[in-house]
Amino acid sequence: MELIAKISKGTLMDQIYIPKNRAGLETGSYVIIRPAILGQEQETKPNFYNIKNIEPIKVEIARRIFGIISSIFDCENIIIVGSFLDKGFNFNDLDIVIINESKINIKSLELTVKSKLGFNSHIICLSNKELLAGLRTDPLYQAMLSRFVSKQRLIFKIKDMPDYKILDLHLLKSQFLIDNFDILTGKEKYSLTRNLIAIKLFLENKKITNEMIDSEIMRLFKLKTINELKDNIINKLEFLKRFKEIYKKTFNKIMEGIKNEPKPQ
Repeated sequence: MELIAKISKGTLMDQIYIPKNRAGLETGSYVIIRPAILGQEQETKPNFYNIKNIEPIKVEIARRIFGIISSIFDCENIIIVGSFLDKGFNFNDLDIVIINESKINIKSLELTVKSKLGFNSHIICLSNKELLAGLRTDPLYQAMLSRFVSKQRLIFKIKDMPDYKILDLHLLKSQFLIDNFDILTGKEKYSLTRNLIAIKLFLENKKITNEMIDSEIMRLFKLKTINELKDNIINKLEFLKRFKEIYKKTFNKIMEGIKNEPKPQ
């Protein structure tokens, strides 16, 4: 026998009320309490892309996320990306991409995830067209989706199509590091450097992954580990000199691309 009941808030303990007139579940008998949507969550086996190892608890969190979102509305796919997939539990929030043709109430959904799981989340909603356009033109999209956990299997067949004007706007973000080096934290410097190097790799037609970006940062700035940048223990003069050189070369390459772009008929 199974009954569906709602948890009510009590003064000392929360409680579940079930009808007195029932067949089975006698008073004093032991029962198992579990969410009504648990069966749906168990059926949703996460799909992993470019992930070698992940903690079992994170797999369960992914299942819960898929179940929570799917119980609210029907969407084409749910993708978890970002630092959540790194080894350990050093992530600040859950980065979630929802693939859906119509827009959703992002703020409300983030609050729901927070209330059910206790984690802050950053959710974006994209159509299939927007996702593919981003992957073709934006190196940070490629880095973001270089590894992920998804509800449905996801296969990309894309060809880079650089939009030099968009790349120019992306590159402008990294100018902020040059003008505000002293007031930025190590993580902020890492983010702006990562943006620059991702664009550089994209223009060189190289595969873009988070590992590739970090490796290139360490090589170009002669760092032993990427944490030297994240922890803000770099040499300002040496770092800025090299950053400006790379920025200038990348900017010139983008300007050349804009100049050579075919004019609209």
